[in-house]
Amino acid sequence: MAKSKDVRVMIILECTSCVRNGINKESTGISRYITQKNRHNTPSRLELRKFCPYCYKHTIHGEIKK
Repeated sequence: MAKSKDVRVMIILECTSCVRNGINKESTGISRYITQKNRHNTPSRLELRKFCPYCYKHTIHGEIKK
């Protein structure tokens, strides 16, 4: 049996400001969230405003490859 393509897939959202600026001296890592998206409704990369505990503010988190 062939594996079917799931409509809802798990994705990882990563803070874009932490990645762009590199890791600050005071921060200890990069903020990542795990969520799901519907492949048919959102075929492009997903971007959401989420809270980054390393930047201490709401920033844009973009979808990354696994």
